Amino acid sequence: MNIKNYILVCIIFTISFSAFSQQGKQKRADTLFNKFSFVKASKVYRELIQNNYNKDYATRQLADCYTYLRDPKNASRYYKKVVQQKNVPIQYYYNYAQSLRGMKKYKESQVWLKRYKDSGGVVNTNDFSKDVNFITSVFGAKQQYFLDKVRFNSKYSDFGAFEHDGKVYFTSSRDEGVSIKRLYGWNEQPFLDVYVTDVGTRKNVDHTAKIKGDINSIYHDGPVTITKDGKTMYFSRNNFNKDLETKGKKGLTNMKIYRATLQNGLWTNIEDLPINGDNFSTQHAALNIDDSKLYFTSDRPGGFGGSDIYVVNIYPDGTLRDLKNVGNVVNTENAEGFPFINNEGVLFFSSDGHTGLGLLDIFGTIKGENGNIENVINLGVPVNSSKDDFSFSMNPNGITGYFASNRAGGRGSDDIYAYHRVPILHVEGVVTDAINTNPVANSVITLFDENNKQIAYMETDENGYYQINIDRNKDYKIVGSQKKYIDDYRTFTSKNLQTELTTITANLLLNPVQDVVKLAELNTIYFDYDKHNIREDAALELDKIVSLMQNDYPDMIIRIESHTDSRGALSYNDKLSIDRANATYDYLISKGITPARITEHEGFGERRLTNGCEDGENCEEEDHQLNRRTQFIVVKME
Repeated sequence: MNIKNYILVCIIFTISFSAFSQQGKQKRADTLFNKFSFVKASKVYRELIQNNYNKDYATRQLADCYTYLRDPKNASRYYKKVVQQKNVPIQYYYNYAQSLRGMKKYKESQVWLKRYKDSGGVVNTNDFSKDVNFITSVFGAKQQYFLDKVRFNSKYSDFGAFEHDGKVYFTSSRDEGVSIKRLYGWNEQPFLDVYVTDVGTRKNVDHTAKIKGDINSIYHDGPVTITKDGKTMYFSRNNFNKDLETKGKKGLTNMKIYRATLQNGLWTNIEDLPINGDNFSTQHAALNIDDSKLYFTSDRPGGFGGSDIYVVNIYPDGTLRDLKNVGNVVNTENAEGFPFINNEGVLFFSSDGHTGLGLLDIFGTIKGENGNIENVINLGVPVNSSKDDFSFSMNPNGITGYFASNRAGGRGSDDIYAYHRVPILHVEGVVTDAINTNPVANSVITLFDENNKQIAYMETDENGYYQINIDRNKDYKIVGSQKKYIDDYRTFTSKNLQTELTTITANLLLNPVQDVVKLAELNTIYFDYDKHNIREDAALELDKIVSLMQNDYPDMIIRIESHTDSRGALSYNDKLSIDRANATYDYLISKGITPARITEHEGFGERRLTNGCEDGENCEEEDHQLNRRTQFIVVKME
């Protein structure tokens, strides 16, 4: 490979590597965003904007990050840029209006609300009362969660579902199929036990699916959580251990959290924990991603009221220390419970103390730059309803999970519901020159729907890359255009895609239009050994250049570079190559090309050989001939 081609390959590799690097960065930002890690996501989106990579999309996402971080000032700053984008979804008019309202710029907010409504948007008349949290309004403006069927609910109470290693663990009072049923006096249902079944099971789950070992007792047991290595379980149970029930001062058997270990497939070695007490309840265990913190619910003295959420550190030796209340951003004077921590460290919980849709609602939390919880978000419908909604969990993918509710339409008193979040779907690709495989920057990308109606367009970046957000369950056509190339298009569909899929790739290959093909055919001219005169074959090629410059590209500017083979002294070859450059230059000028259109005509001697025919190498004459050449570099096309 000669030095020129080597440099070209290096440049292309660098551009490609940069493009892939930025693509990976964007995917990381989107993953963080989907998992409620808005502080980290915002930092990556800012980097993408600074690198001018898919800037419109990153700006939209960054504005949403600031919204969820309860920062209307920065949210409105970026929404202001978003609403100026071409073909922006009208939802961003609404979001901009909300962020302005968050800054108490009510008149300006109304302007953008009107624009949203005039564009076809629908607004609840209560959405813009001045005392409503603008974050909740924006978050609830578009449905984030969708429900999936769960086939193992019973006519009794079922809740507390979470996945671990291909299994679903849940709590249920379905104690059927046994000869003697012990009923809980409070609701005349059997006591709760812990069950386990395969993820996606379609069969009925009966008493044979009870978890193996010593977890289930004659009283309430569950829900549970399990460490990542699958060896340790924390679970709720009435204050009953070693066949001994203990009642509190009020005569009630309170709840405790116990710890068990897995031995030979059985959960055993039940251990009472020091965070428990006889006169208050401790329950609803949840672990963070590295199993170093245990979150739980308790109505112990010293809280904010009702039941609160607490956290305690788990040390390597298993001891629990540094217990603390998670604070009054989460906890209210009413009841909070059922904590869950996703893989990004976001706390979810249920509460009837925060503004919601009914009784218990499920909320997510938002952390600030310092890592402290600064706000809570109601997850909205259909996760929440006018009834009790609780025991939320999220799988590691950040897309799917479970919760429970006693809403109408279920099979039992409490039912488990599976959900999936529908992440943003986009089509992306690279537009490439079909001849030299280089990326084609500033190509116009136009997206059409199945009725051939234009719905979006944008230009590719310097790496030929584009990305456009699209809807699911639709057919599309995407067209790439550039005035020096023939259009290319692809048809694709977003129907029947897996929920986790967020990207459809549609690369486009542009063939140059005919006059550009002629330009690509500008051939290198060659010289005889130790000569600088223009040969007959070289004159034919030079005449092609003259024709192109005079007829097809009257504004084209070129540069001339001439070379020799390796034979002869270095200084002599330098002079010979200059003579060849001058001869080429003089020929073009003699044919009517103005000198101003040839920026340079230089000689490089034997310094840029196209092959390995260096001094001392035994090469054939045709190999030396390849080095005795003049090449033409286009400096400017128009």
